[in-house]
Amino acid sequence: MDREPRSGGDVLPFAGVELGGTKCVCTLAYGPGAILAQETVPTTHPDETLPAIAAVLERWWSTHGFAALGIASFGPVDLNRASPTWGHILATTKPNWAMADVAGRLSAGLDVPFAFDTDVNGAAYAETRWGSGKGLTDFAYVTIGTGVGVGLLVNGAPTRGIGHAEIGHLRVPRLAHDTLPSGCPFHDDCVEGLASGTGIKAALGDVHVSTIPDDHPVWDRVVSAIVAMCHAMVATTGPQRIAIGGGVMNKQPHVLARIEPALRESINGYLPLPEGAPYIVAPALGDQAGPLGSIALAQVALGERIAEPA
Repeated sequence: MDREPRSGGDVLPFAGVELGGTKCVCTLAYGPGAILAQETVPTTHPDETLPAIAAVLERWWSTHGFAALGIASFGPVDLNRASPTWGHILATTKPNWAMADVAGRLSAGLDVPFAFDTDVNGAAYAETRWGSGKGLTDFAYVTIGTGVGVGLLVNGAPTRGIGHAEIGHLRVPRLAHDTLPSGCPFHDDCVEGLASGTGIKAALGDVHVSTIPDDHPVWDRVVSAIVAMCHAMVATTGPQRIAIGGGVMNKQPHVLARIEPALRESINGYLPLPEGAPYIVAPALGDQAGPLGSIALAQVALGERIAEPA
């Protein structure tokens, strides 16, 4: 639930940072209906970007104060608290960011509970608190943009194991006639390589995604890859709903409408997809799903601190 300010201002807001590949969004808020401040910092070099974000947090700390901090980062990242590189970005194509200590540098000097997770897991939390997955415990938030990321909540919490979900790199069957290049340097046939903005440009050249006609055959490839990914999620963790957003979907909204019918055809009645309401939806929080994801993580961190035994 949102923590609304009481008279006298005795309830502090939450601070959050969403680190993206091109920009980072710092948010001070109680929830989506009470955003007090939001500032953007360009994602350049970690020695430039992280101190600039820390300066925003320090200013908010001294002027407003906040109850907890949530950090939602692009990945892959180390989420194993027993690991010496917990809170670090791991292998990444983003120059200079491999092994950047994001959590350590941004939480330093702030004596508040804080959480660190992927940007898509944060967005999944936000959507289940305030958006398209409200009230659900098993939910998937998918972003189709420069890459493909999936925030996957199972029984109310993100999956862990050897690492966070990287379902965008699930290898899927190519269409029989598709011999065009993949946009992924690691896999020739993963969802990200075939369906992301990078994958589309690998196939068609340096085009603007928004200018590609609705009936272009590249959308068959995109839809096929996304549907195969959704089929795999339905057959493994069984999300109660899947929200799909991101730059590609925003620029080509016809793609979203194609996915659920194709998914139901792919499942072919074997598994009981929910009826009575759309199963594949757009994120209700829109472009704020990511920034509010960091606020949701901060709320989770405070809740866990309160729940700790004395």
